[in-house]
Amino acid sequence: MMVTGFWAKDFSFFAWLLALGWIAQAVAALRGIPTLPDLTRIDPASLPPLSMDDKWHLSVLVPACNEEGTIQQTLRSLLQSTGVRLEIIAIDDRSTDRTGALLDAVEADAPGSPHRLMVIHNRELPAGWLGKPHALALAAKQATAPWILITDGDMLFTPRALELALRCALREQADHFCLVPEQIHETIGETAMLATVQAMSQWSTRLWKVADPKSKDFFGMGCFTMVRREVLDRLGGMEALKMQVTEDLALAWMAKHAGFRSRIALGPGLLSIHWMHGWTGLVGNMEKNGFTILGYRLWLGILVCLGAATQVWLPLRAISLGGWNLLAGLLTYLGIALTIHANRRINAVSPFAAALFAPTAAIVGFGFARSIALTILRDGVQWRGSHYPLRELRKYDFRCQ
Repeated sequence: MMVTGFWAKDFSFFAWLLALGWIAQAVAALRGIPTLPDLTRIDPASLPPLSMDDKWHLSVLVPACNEEGTIQQTLRSLLQSTGVRLEIIAIDDRSTDRTGALLDAVEADAPGSPHRLMVIHNRELPAGWLGKPHALALAAKQATAPWILITDGDMLFTPRALELALRCALREQADHFCLVPEQIHETIGETAMLATVQAMSQWSTRLWKVADPKSKDFFGMGCFTMVRREVLDRLGGMEALKMQVTEDLALAWMAKHAGFRSRIALGPGLLSIHWMHGWTGLVGNMEKNGFTILGYRLWLGILVCLGAATQVWLPLRAISLGGWNLLAGLLTYLGIALTIHANRRINAVSPFAAALFAPTAAIVGFGFARSIALTILRDGVQWRGSHYPLRELRKYDFRCQ
């Protein structure tokens, strides 16, 4: 079916608009991402040293709910850290599997380590709290180091990762610091989805702009967020995050809007996480976070879903029409491929992953639509056995504070 008359001009306009948008994104990423510090390419001698006295440099908070498959590897990798003194506080947060027993087993083996490991077993969730922020609050009360690291129970650290991260944060005079880990992807599908998620995320967050106090870009990671203890206290402590589903983003937003220095570095090969287990894993992760990152705004959710559908259909339709529309469609995919290429230090993904952009972008759109529908139908977020009412989540959303 040919596109003619008014609709032909209208379609061509939007096809070229999308193509130019992706080319602009690619150029920005190719220029911006190389400016981020890469700890694997920095001469350690250029970083400030750490004083090796008897004080802890870093308090590492590790909340764990039903993490029996990974929690021991995470803690043992932390205990093997060198060049830094760690106070590790692991929280068994109402687990129903063997997580608690596995934490105790690692703690029993830890006395010979230069680091300190403390295990907390929590069985209750007070009203007005989400599970993870409450677990972090329990751990933070025991923390004594000047820096706090929030991480997850499925992260793996190489021995020098935390030393280099802390020294880089000191060099950058950071108050809030994120080290981007290596993302493990085991299948072609996982590789393509990772590339698509990161490329699409760039439309809302430019990592190289986070350090610019004049930009609106902010970034947080639940798997590696490091913050000065005094800064966290000035922001209201973990209590300020008590009803935040995406507490990592909330903390990043609060720190930047309060005028504190937020910085990002790359750590390929220094730390790793298998965040996405197939397309079902991506959709499952989005169930809790999808509508949340949109601030529970239905109109914005509709726009995002329509935008994802447009990203899938428009360039393919343009290619099928031929002529100038074909060029617009091909330029769109070129922009996507170059954006993925710009992220190669983050995800180690080939730009040829752009060939699977359409189906993976469709999965992302479905994930958002499903998250929105389930949150509205359930009148809130249902996660790990707890229900959090939508009215309360909207009331305490960090963008409304």
